[in-house]
Amino acid sequence: MQNPLDALHDVIPPEQVDWWPLTPVSWAVIIAVILIVSVSIWLAVKKWQHNAAKREAIQLSEQHAQDALALHGILKRLARHYYGNEHAAQPTAQWLKMLNKLTGQQFDQQDLNSLYSSNPTLACTKLMSAIKTFKTKEAVNV
Repeated sequence: MQNPLDALHDVIPPEQVDWWPLTPVSWAVIIAVILIVSVSIWLAVKKWQHNAAKREAIQLSEQHAQDALALHGILKRLARHYYGNEHAAQPTAQWLKMLNKLTGQQFDQQDLNSLYSSNPTLACTKLMSAIKTFKTKEAVNV
C-alpha cells in the first residue's frame, strides 16, 4: 500500500509571513509617535529655557537672604525680564498691584516704602517667597 502523503509532493507549503514591510497604517502610527515625542521634547526644552531667569533669581535670592533691598531688586529684574521695562518701571501703586497679582503675596505701600529707609521692616522671607511664586506667563493688564 502506498502512503497517501507521497502523492502530495507537488504541494508547496506557504512560507512564513514576514513582518516587514510594514503596512501604511503601521508607518502612520510610527510617524505620529515620532512627531508627538519630538514636539513634547521641543516644548519641554522651550519651557526650561523660559524659566531659566526664574531659576537664577531663586539662586540669587538664596545668596541675599537677609538683604530686603537686593531681594526687591531681584523681583524688579524678574518683572523686567518677563514683562518688559514698562511694567518694571511703573509707579509704586501700579507696581504693588502687579506684584500682588504675579506673586500671590500681599504687599502694601508701607512695605515698599520701608525698603528705602535705614531699617527695612519688610520681611525677607516674604520677598523670597514672592520670588519663588512669581508667575512667568500671566497676562499683565493691571
